[in-house]
Amino acid sequence: MVEFRIDRRSGVATYLQIVQQVKQALRLGLLVPGDKLPTAKEVVAATAINPNTVLKAYRELDREGLVEGRPGLGTFVRRSLARPGAAADSPLRAELAAWMDRARAAGLDREDVAALVASVLEDTRFDALQGAGRGGPGDDGPAGGGLGNDGPAGGNGRAPTGNGPARAGNGPRADRKRHDLSEGTA
Repeated sequence: MVEFRIDRRSGVATYLQIVQQVKQALRLGLLVPGDKLPTAKEVVAATAINPNTVLKAYRELDREGLVEGRPGLGTFVRRSLARPGAAADSPLRAELAAWMDRARAAGLDREDVAALVASVLEDTRFDALQGAGRGGPGDDGPAGGGLGNDGPAGGNGRAPTGNGPARAGNGPRADRKRHDLSEGTA
């Protein structure tokens, strides 16, 4: 089950934080088709936000074709955004975690890392390297590819808020490891 982390000081609308966290979990393979999202009541109990905010986030995810509401049952993941190289247990993630350790040892903080990653993404034109054919439903990248609104630099040039889905695991693949995405990410 996903546990949302809301950062009220981030300047990002609460419903968008939920949308971004679900997308991040989908990209990392922490949520897969068939998994159930927490009910609005569960999210409200855990985060003290308005239930309409949760419902607005779920409607947005439904509009993008990522989840579907089933009356009387809940909201379920319809499709994944995961790619093999982006999985939470991929070799690329392990390399990035090692790089983060080196960055911390060099004295860089979260904002320094976010600026560095944003600069490299901009310099390498990551969106263009992905090709124009990647775009499609649910693609939130500015040019039909890339990291979109939930990448390391927050998708808007601002430093990331660190509010990713803290854990996932209940559902058809309950044997998945639980991951805290707010630790050690850019």
